Amino acid sequence: MTKTPSPPRGTGFLPPVINSLEDTGLSPLWLQDLALKILYFRGYLSGFKIAEELALPFAGITDQILDALKREKLIEVKSSQIGLGEGAYQYAITGAGMARAREALERSQYAGPAPVPIETYNESIRRQSRGRMVVKQSDMRRLLAQLVISNTTFETLGPALNSGTSIFLYGPPGNGKTSIARAFGNLILTQHMYIPFALYVDGQVVKLYDSVNHQLAPEADATPSGTGSLRTSARRDPRWVKIRRPFIVVGGELTLEGLDLVFDDTHKFYEAPFQVKANGGILLIDDFGRQQVRPRDLLNRWIVPLENRVDFLTLHTGRKVEVPFDVLIVFSTNLPPRDLVDEAFLRRLRHKIEIGDPSYEEYREIFRRVAQAKGVQYSDQGLAYLLQEWYIKRNRKLRASHPRDLCDQILDIARYLSTEPVMSRELLERAAYSYFVEL
Repeated sequence: MTKTPSPPRGTGFLPPVINSLEDTGLSPLWLQDLALKILYFRGYLSGFKIAEELALPFAGITDQILDALKREKLIEVKSSQIGLGEGAYQYAITGAGMARAREALERSQYAGPAPVPIETYNESIRRQSRGRMVVKQSDMRRLLAQLVISNTTFETLGPALNSGTSIFLYGPPGNGKTSIARAFGNLILTQHMYIPFALYVDGQVVKLYDSVNHQLAPEADATPSGTGSLRTSARRDPRWVKIRRPFIVVGGELTLEGLDLVFDDTHKFYEAPFQVKANGGILLIDDFGRQQVRPRDLLNRWIVPLENRVDFLTLHTGRKVEVPFDVLIVFSTNLPPRDLVDEAFLRRLRHKIEIGDPSYEEYREIFRRVAQAKGVQYSDQGLAYLLQEWYIKRNRKLRASHPRDLCDQILDIARYLSTEPVMSRELLERAAYSYFVEL
């Protein structure tokens, strides 16, 4: 009897309803400038559309912003629809409004959803960190069912995932380190959390929501907005977006600069670094040791966040900003640990797990599964021939990725020869000859 998988875990945090300008935590003048910039770029907009662009309720907040701008003759009503209320009025920016908008644009060209104060965001991350799923052994068996790994390795992965702190995966290339990390990501994607579109720090905007790295999660009270996003009702602060807990992968492109606030000199606002975008989820540093920056320098950047669970980011003004560090960091490397880290840093990494070469029996099971999935007729005799001729005689190491690649080679050759893809000696010989390179 199979056990029913645990239901997806949601979030215990809901952004509170905002009913007034004071509830936003932002200056009314700052919000007026933001509305002017939106009108400057977009032209004529209805009151409801301006509220949607600001990600603020119309009643009690956006209408107050528009009233203030009208009194100062920075915007004007161009048309109205009788009976639909002020939200249906079409607004346009005036000449005086354009002048003020240009002044605001010189400070920052950000013209998107109203940001959330950094203090509010920090508290939300602390509250949502308590909603993480606790993984049981049965969950891990279901999670890693598609992978063939030794029982010793399997039993170390669950506690490492539950730690929510740091994992160091090491071992030869092609044995599934990245696949294991991605399986972790598939698990947390069943959980949801809330993040703001952007953060407000000392008058500066930090763009947080990233459509590339964040996946929207459905909401019970949401309807399609026509722009690929979800429009929510007024039952929570609309400056927040509900996402699946993030799983973000960075590789050789990672730099030290990418781990701090990235200031756009042209648009004059910040982009949140990878670890902040990954807050509440997992950050996989793949191919660790192959970045352009020295591994030791990169690791030293993580010492304080890993120990204290807080990170410090720097504004271009020099001010340090504290943010929670609620991230499971997974380092994955093909390089020997002794070439990358010293013993002192290894002590700071909670779990060190070697993903070694498969045994002959594990290799056979991998090959059988891959062949079945790809439509290649499996043969024990063919595999015995392959192992003898291309592994044992040549003193070649087994790798978990070889069956997948060799089956792809067989499929390519079989299509060329107009024959069935089978593990015959001829096809295996041709596949191995074109795949393996003697180093």
